[in-house]
Amino acid sequence: MRAFANPATYQVPAIGSLTDDVVHQVETRPSAIAFSRKAGNTWEDVTCTEFRDEVVAVAKGLIAAGVRPGDRVGLLSRTRYEWTLVDYAIWWVGAATVPIYETSPPDQIAWILGDSDAVACVVETGEHLERVGQVQDRTPGLKHAWVLEEQGIHALSNLGTGITDDEVETRRSAVLPGDPATVIYTSGTTGPPKGCVLTHANFMFELGVATVELDRLFHDEDASTLLFLPLAHVFARIIQVGCVRAGARLGHSSNIMDLTTNLADFQPTFLLAVPRVFEKVFNTASQRAHAEGKGRIFDAAAESAIRFSQAQDGSGPRLLRRARRAVFDKLVYARLREALGGRTAYAISGGAPLGDRLAHFFRGIGVPVLEGYGLTETTAALTVNLPDAQKIGTVGRPLPGTEVKVGDGGELLFRGGQVFPGYWRNDDATKAALDPDGWFHSGDIGEIDDEGFVRITGRMKEIIVTAGGKNVAPAALEDPIRAHPLVSQCMVVGDGKPFIAALITLDDEALRTWAEQHRLDPASDRLTQHADVRAAIQQAVDDANAKVSQAESIRKFRILPLDWTEESGHLTPSLKLRRTVVMRDFADEVEALYS
Repeated sequence: MRAFANPATYQVPAIGSLTDDVVHQVETRPSAIAFSRKAGNTWEDVTCTEFRDEVVAVAKGLIAAGVRPGDRVGLLSRTRYEWTLVDYAIWWVGAATVPIYETSPPDQIAWILGDSDAVACVVETGEHLERVGQVQDRTPGLKHAWVLEEQGIHALSNLGTGITDDEVETRRSAVLPGDPATVIYTSGTTGPPKGCVLTHANFMFELGVATVELDRLFHDEDASTLLFLPLAHVFARIIQVGCVRAGARLGHSSNIMDLTTNLADFQPTFLLAVPRVFEKVFNTASQRAHAEGKGRIFDAAAESAIRFSQAQDGSGPRLLRRARRAVFDKLVYARLREALGGRTAYAISGGAPLGDRLAHFFRGIGVPVLEGYGLTETTAALTVNLPDAQKIGTVGRPLPGTEVKVGDGGELLFRGGQVFPGYWRNDDATKAALDPDGWFHSGDIGEIDDEGFVRITGRMKEIIVTAGGKNVAPAALEDPIRAHPLVSQCMVVGDGKPFIAALITLDDEALRTWAEQHRLDPASDRLTQHADVRAAIQQAVDDANAKVSQAESIRKFRILPLDWTEESGHLTPSLKLRRTVVMRDFADEVEALYS
């Protein structure tokens, strides 16, 4: 059994909570800028002291409303400054935050608020409040709701004017590391979401090592990041807490349509995103270059960046390759870095495999993407590539104090202080995930190399077994196909069938641009079936097939006329495929592949 353990470098203290980070920042750098928040078309700076004072005011309001230590408080909003403010106020009074995706339908809201016995909820808009109101009969414990866009913060602050500073500090000081900080409901590709209980200690352990290992990101001079991923997801949440802990300036971007403008204004020094964002950056730049008649230059620049990065893993780029890169840096790479704000030195990717080619491209243009791996149950990262210890194609080595081993069937098992204590009121699920020795069963299949770098090769419950008995991991085929500019989603099928096939959806925006470049009608409803489109997708399939054995290769595929989205019910809020829903809704299309 292959295993790897990274020695511990941090120990969770016996007392304290995540709010200590705010107090520490006020004590050591009271006038330093902790946040920049968008106000109209400008950014307003918020000092450490100002943030602490706002948190305390909201915390007093929660106390006045009757929120007690250990209570759960729902938080349904897009990513914005007030999300972080309310999160810390909830922790300040000893309660636990229950995040809800702002896109969640009423039934899901009812399940999360009802299952967690939330006593209050903070929502962003009046429309969100209506959704909560629709399920009031299923959330009997819910006594209060405040709306951010209807002066909710002001209302909470006013409510708490009668609460003394000593009273709120007594509540804050009573919180211990082992107390729950949040209950995060997994988006649930099958069945109702399960509530993952994460303690203050889980966050403290994770960030006690991650901010040190990623020192260049969090502690660099003028370190800053702009959050645009949902804070309801643990990936964005851990960066939020990491910035507060390390003193890195944090901004929020709630509308993806404004992201380019916000990046240019905010100028972050590091970013976090999911692979789809990096794919979009690359594909948009490529399409724009081709539309302007500069496609050959861009393609040559992209290949040069990839080769330059690959050479870094060997003896290093030679003089000619360095000179070639310098030329393309002025012509192409500098513009791409400007699109990321102009100062971004590193990016962090998680949630799905990035793909070797894309990872080499971004490192080659001067923005290394550090790929990591973790789950909600592990307070985000278990492993991560570091600036000085990066192996593209892997998700890095375990963080200090974290162990990994390969269990039965190739499943990756982890143990460490960031692993959750269990699911909320679900002992059966907890016992299935955590064995008596504290090993967390990730459900992912992977490998550990001689240096401790972990490679994810598939997910156990997604393994396809063909009629011939061949085990196939869909990700090995889906990920490279999904990286194609025209492709939005890909799902491999073939369980119990004679061969592997695939359903593919196209990116509407990319398809329109492609059609214009090829002098086709971008509004045509038959565009997805055009011979040239099919030929382009066939090439993507052929490239993916080249990476696997013949028995694992895709023999047939079907391009669907409509994309899969969260709104259609085929993607989770974290953009994972709901495979069972796709198989149910497209059963006829799957059967047609084998007829």
